[in-house]
Amino acid sequence: MPTLTNISKAILLAVYCFFCWLMLKITLQYFPVNFDVAFLRIKQEYVALLHYKIAFYGHVVFSIFALLAGFTQFSSKIRSSYTHVHRTIGKVYIYTILFFAAPTGLVLGVYANGGWSSRLGFCLLAVGWFLFTGIAWKALKEKDYTKHQTFMIRSFALTLSAITLRIWKYLLVYLFAPRPMDVYQIVAWLGWVLNLAIAEILIFKYIKK
Repeated sequence: MPTLTNISKAILLAVYCFFCWLMLKITLQYFPVNFDVAFLRIKQEYVALLHYKIAFYGHVVFSIFALLAGFTQFSSKIRSSYTHVHRTIGKVYIYTILFFAAPTGLVLGVYANGGWSSRLGFCLLAVGWFLFTGIAWKALKEKDYTKHQTFMIRSFALTLSAITLRIWKYLLVYLFAPRPMDVYQIVAWLGWVLNLAIAEILIFKYIKK
């Protein structure tokens, strides 16, 4: 008989896969390459900039890899029974963020909608994502596995902002119908700060004994 814990894990996995599928659908809107579709329609003043176009496509593509690779890193079964797989996917996750997703996210943050508040929020998200992932990588090399685990949790909490940001955006629009720029100013912070707060609670409760 499946235990309550196993059922909860299965539900969580199903929900996560569903949101990853939605993120993939959003990403595929921009392929074949099209600068006049979906989100890019409100960024026409920037799509003429080569570095913005490179950053945008780099970010939406590699963020998907980070989402898919990151979730597997917290599977105890994969860590214990398939160590090589865990390490390989972990490298994909770390390299994807450090060399592609986080730097391009910083570029996009500079051009974010909603004024300086939104730009600051998205830029801090990108910088934090890069730093937490980099520290996790460094801790792994130093064989400090507890530190590696805590910073991977923080890193993945920020990776999840790709999903939570959109959830908050839809909820805010549905419940309060705020002005579009107000939405960006809110989700630029709410999309990741709450994730990080939850991550700190989990770290305190389960890791830092």
